[in-house]
Amino acid sequence: MKTPTTARLSRWTSPLGPMLLAGHDAGLLGVWFEEQKHYPDVAGLAFGDHFTTTEAQAQLAAYFAGESSQFSLPLDLRNGTAFQQSVWRALLDIPCGVTIGYSGLSQQIGRPSAVRAVAAAVGRNPLSIVVPCHRVLGSNGSLTGYAGGVDRKAALLNLEQRKP
Repeated sequence: MKTPTTARLSRWTSPLGPMLLAGHDAGLLGVWFEEQKHYPDVAGLAFGDHFTTTEAQAQLAAYFAGESSQFSLPLDLRNGTAFQQSVWRALLDIPCGVTIGYSGLSQQIGRPSAVRAVAAAVGRNPLSIVVPCHRVLGSNGSLTGYAGGVDRKAALLNLEQRKP
């Protein structure tokens, strides 16, 4: 992760376990479950309050409480390639309570033959929950890989079935 030195980190305990958030003036950079796959190297970055991480915590709390199904946060996706960013932006268009397959997502971004590359980009999403990669399922509807763990993916999808 090429995080700006102005970024601030914060820890937040969600109902699904501890999370690390990173943000700076340009937006929220990351939301990760601790110890998930692709967990960033944050050595040397400072912990402290920043309006993006504070607001993200408040919106995540409302999401988990079933009070809100949407996030309205400034996002900084600069740590991805142009292709990854296109996939992550497409994830933002998947409504709460709805799922899509990797193939459908590939078609949505105009790259129908790039299913594996799309799956890899989904797996590298740095903004768990906020950029809803958990809404992408395998071709047979299975709960395939989720960097935060398949149990968390199932819990998030179940939570969204009770959306406000």
